[in-house]
Amino acid sequence: MRIAEAAEGYLRHLEQVRRLSPATVRAYRSDLAGLQATCGDVDLAQVDLEALRDWLWQAVQRGDSRATIARRTAAVRGFFAWATETEVIEADPSLRLVSPKRGKTLPKVATAQTLDGVLAQMAQAAADGDPAALRDHAVLELLYGAAVRVSELCGLDIDDLDPDRRTVRVLGKGSKERVVPFGLPALRAVEAYLVRGRPALAARADGAAASALFLGARGGRLGPRAVYDLVSRRLGPELGGQVGPHALRHSAATHLLDGGADLRAVQEILGHASLGTTQIYTHVSSERLTATYRLAHPRA
Repeated sequence: MRIAEAAEGYLRHLEQVRRLSPATVRAYRSDLAGLQATCGDVDLAQVDLEALRDWLWQAVQRGDSRATIARRTAAVRGFFAWATETEVIEADPSLRLVSPKRGKTLPKVATAQTLDGVLAQMAQAAADGDPAALRDHAVLELLYGAAVRVSELCGLDIDDLDPDRRTVRVLGKGSKERVVPFGLPALRAVEAYLVRGRPALAARADGAAASALFLGARGGRLGPRAVYDLVSRRLGPELGGQVGPHALRHSAATHLLDGGADLRAVQEILGHASLGTTQIYTHVSSERLTATYRLAHPRA
């Protein structure tokens, strides 16, 4: 079986059996297409360890980050493990493929005071009743208040909200559903958007996104790119660089832990499968603790 045909079989396996997110499947598709471009659409059994090393070396030469190269390594390891298990090939050439260690980079985190200022400005802009301003305020309040991923936010329907309990039902990675609480400021912003902003946006559409909570300028479901642009425009200047919606998720998790929240509870809110993924936020809090100590203690 040639690489292209085998890759399609593996990607179907990721979608239908492992139920990975569409974004992860797209990334793996890109990685395997890169492997095919390097090796040619040869029979998969002809790809050996040296060919895989050459493929990764090209990524290093391009200046790809360690995280990207580590993901590429994981992609081909999974691909060849699947091919071996399904007897497409007899031996797995990726077993000795070494993955570079990811650099320990802490996420960008905005202070509570910074976010209070940004959200207050957005609330003031929304006070005039502009539909887009009302929506943008609600989007940022919910991103921060519920610590959801951008894909989860864009996938929300109106019925996913429970205003009485102040919770929202989200569909996370691997199609895992969870219920997340959010605060009163987010509720007020979302309700103002639903009453004064969403009807005006919905009037611009043909009804195709009738159930969607957040709508774009043309009345369709709001997309992740629009949310990225919004967060970068509003929060980027405050953090001194380009940031995306995950900055609000990082900030929410860090502020929860700084406020005394249990690590397991934060794991549930974020929808992390592993507690180890959540623990990076304890490192962020420790960095702040150390900085505060050095500034404040007379014998630091």
